[in-house]
Amino acid sequence: MHMNRIIDVFNGDADGLCALHQLRLAAPADSILVTGPKRDISLLKRVEAQSGDSITVLDVALSKNRAAVDAALQAGARIRYFDHHQPGEIPVHPGFEAHIDTSPETCTSLLVNDYLGGAHLAWAVTAAFGDNLAASAHKAAAPLGLNEAQLLQLQELGECLNYNGYGETLADLHYAPDELYRIMHPCRDPFEMIAHEPAFRVLKEGFAEDMARADGARPEVDRPSGRIYVLPAEKWARRISGVLGNRLAEASHGLAHAVLTRKPEGGFVVSVRAPLANKAGADEICSQFETGGGRKGAAGINHLPEAEFDRFVSLFYTVYKEQA
Repeated sequence: MHMNRIIDVFNGDADGLCALHQLRLAAPADSILVTGPKRDISLLKRVEAQSGDSITVLDVALSKNRAAVDAALQAGARIRYFDHHQPGEIPVHPGFEAHIDTSPETCTSLLVNDYLGGAHLAWAVTAAFGDNLAASAHKAAAPLGLNEAQLLQLQELGECLNYNGYGETLADLHYAPDELYRIMHPCRDPFEMIAHEPAFRVLKEGFAEDMARADGARPEVDRPSGRIYVLPAEKWARRISGVLGNRLAEASHGLAHAVLTRKPEGGFVVSVRAPLANKAGADEICSQFETGGGRKGAAGINHLPEAEFDRFVSLFYTVYKEQA
């Protein structure tokens, strides 16, 4: 009998992990976990939905999973969908419950926090930091009354959880995201994980090592409106690509950044970060490429062929031109 399975489908980054963690702290369930590296977002097609299934989807674009959503609803499953990416058309169906907000100042964990009435707010704050939404994280954290040192700890945890999601395959990651979720889940509070969980130290050390290697990176193209970096086809570079983009954006609020990581088989994985001073345009650039998409402030391309490099550079500087 396959009656009434509970299936949790979630992005393998900080936002996806913390969103699910909050939900399952509030409503514990022995669920089937479906996830992968951060860029593996067509997750719902891995689920062979059946009548009676209750599926929760967190932090993956509806537009990239629409066919699988329609098939699951047709099979008689119920779906709750929490996300902040461009959704395309939202299904109108009695079995579909949408919690979708594409505002550049929110993330999936903050939407879940609203849904739960702030029940596990510290985890939502951790996720917002991990998703490079420092201003939103500080604002959301106000009711917690934390001091600066405590906020920095949550920021570090968020960044470490997010860092773990980047990689071409699970072999690139320190922990498979479902394993990391299971490690997090006994911790009701992020400070508990920071104080007692060896996985946090593993991620912190890995992050520091990879960042030290990335510190030597110089931009391949450097213009007054933005910089484009190219990293080698190495595991450390694949792991650091997104976080490096976030760090560069933090360091220069007025500039756009792109980090291209070479793939062993040729081509690049691309992370684009809009200027923090004006979070727009990243999705506009990436969606012009076959495997691209994302949000206004942060977007990516899963595979940019070598032959498209010049087109990418030209589009990047067309969208991010000098302010006259």
